[in-house]
Amino acid sequence: MSTGPSKKQITITVVGAGIIGAAIAYSLAKRGAAVTVIDRGRPGGGATSHSFAWINATAKHPVSYHNFNRRSLGMWDRFAKDLDTDVGLRWGGQMEWAATADGAAELESRAAQLQAWGYPCQMLDGAQMAQLEPGLTPGQVTAAIYCELDGMVEPTVAAEACIGAAAKHGASVKLETEVSGLKVDSSSATVVAGGETIAADVVVLAGGVDNTQLAAMAGITIPQQDSPGVVIRTNPIAQTLLSNVSVLYAPPLEPGRPEIHLRQCLDGSAMIGEGSQESLARNDTQPHADELLARAAEYVPGLKGASAIPVPVGYRPMPLDGFPVIGFSPKAPNVYLALTHSGVTLAPMMAQMATMEIIDGANVDLLADYRPSRFD
Repeated sequence: MSTGPSKKQITITVVGAGIIGAAIAYSLAKRGAAVTVIDRGRPGGGATSHSFAWINATAKHPVSYHNFNRRSLGMWDRFAKDLDTDVGLRWGGQMEWAATADGAAELESRAAQLQAWGYPCQMLDGAQMAQLEPGLTPGQVTAAIYCELDGMVEPTVAAEACIGAAAKHGASVKLETEVSGLKVDSSSATVVAGGETIAADVVVLAGGVDNTQLAAMAGITIPQQDSPGVVIRTNPIAQTLLSNVSVLYAPPLEPGRPEIHLRQCLDGSAMIGEGSQESLARNDTQPHADELLARAAEYVPGLKGASAIPVPVGYRPMPLDGFPVIGFSPKAPNVYLALTHSGVTLAPMMAQMATMEIIDGANVDLLADYRPSRFD
């Protein structure tokens, strides 16, 4: 019995092997596309390596964007399981506390909003907080919140696993290869990289902070704002720093200073940052790293005696309005854009949605607010 002609295999070039590009490349290759992945460095070596890697919908506004993140958060378990590698995905929630009356009022307001959106968020007192995390020395506690759905992952390990899995599905991987040109016509998109000309049916631009420059090669405007960030790591610590919670947000030790956030990585090292994820931190010196570790150790005694390792300041993708950019561009119909600040939380869903739009020709309603055409 004839089954009719088989559908032509679609060829796709993915530029960028950070968490978003790697996830999309893997998802497309798994669906049978002929994928070529190009990155000027190593998988997860750019902004992905600087990410605090908190998987959450807790800090996302307005409700439409909160729900967008929550949907992706719910996809991480299956996404990680399919990779068949321990990518450091750990659940346990996020706990944050305040030491002032104003801080307590802010946490109460945030908890009420998250609860109204149907996102589990409990108010805790000092005793309940100590029960959840007995190893902390939190000092004054006026209020605390616990968001039980939140988690964390090792994003560079996840990006590497995605690229490895894409290669197993036949993807061609070109690392440490710079893209120098992009030409688009009505039927194809051609990338020039490492002296090679690669033609494809579709080019996916997932180059993070480089996406603005890459898109401009195809006449597409994708403005970004500067978003520098500083995190530090410690040497691996043998003991478990947090008994139950995956991510901790602690108040400033004195007024006018930024808060501190912390998680323990797969190798036992701690990752510590300060200020909000949107703060424009640029101090990546050893004295600053030492001071940040000393401040964190006031709250987490298990850090005492650890060594601080500064991480060079990293510039993180940040579309001009703060929201994701995903979809085909009307200016270059064979170019698909994928850019977001919350790459770690959103990678599984953006990969799935991009794959449906590119391979199945779907037009996903959920992405309507995030199309590249809004910057035209």
